[in-house]
Amino acid sequence: MIEAQTLPTPTGPLALLCHEGVVVAAGFTADPHEMLLRLPPRLQEGGLARVADLGHPAQAVRDYLDGDLTALDDVEVTQPGTPTRQRLLTALREVPPGVTIGYAELAERAGLQRTAARAAGAACAQNLIAPFVPCHRILPSTGGFGGYYYGTPVKRWLLTHEKALAQTSVL
Repeated sequence: MIEAQTLPTPTGPLALLCHEGVVVAAGFTADPHEMLLRLPPRLQEGGLARVADLGHPAQAVRDYLDGDLTALDDVEVTQPGTPTRQRLLTALREVPPGVTIGYAELAERAGLQRTAARAAGAACAQNLIAPFVPCHRILPSTGGFGGYYYGTPVKRWLLTHEKALAQTSVL
């Protein structure tokens, strides 16, 4: 059984889905079922139950929104993928709040050649656990915000939130 909670955020609702206490999906949508459909069939089969409070993962989101930019870091997450995809997702989680990098640098941080920027982009595009796996921190080398599954305004808000708080924590 997948347990789901929808949390309010300044940029819209965030659906949070957990399986046995581990976050398996999170996304800026009011409909947790939309996120369930992106999960592997074995997880979908158990069904979806809305709960009032998912505990630690939900509190981590609230803490992140309240200014603790590292609150999401210690929440356990899992998502499918090849060993290369897993290395890219791990490297994504290691990009600090308030910092942005390009796809080629993400590939390099994952132990791949810089030419694997496309693989890095694919990992970001198929990331099931935003913002816990912060693909919003990856920007195209051509400038601008690039794409984001939940839309550029959400990506812009996340980056602005993090940069403003990261700057004040350094002062």
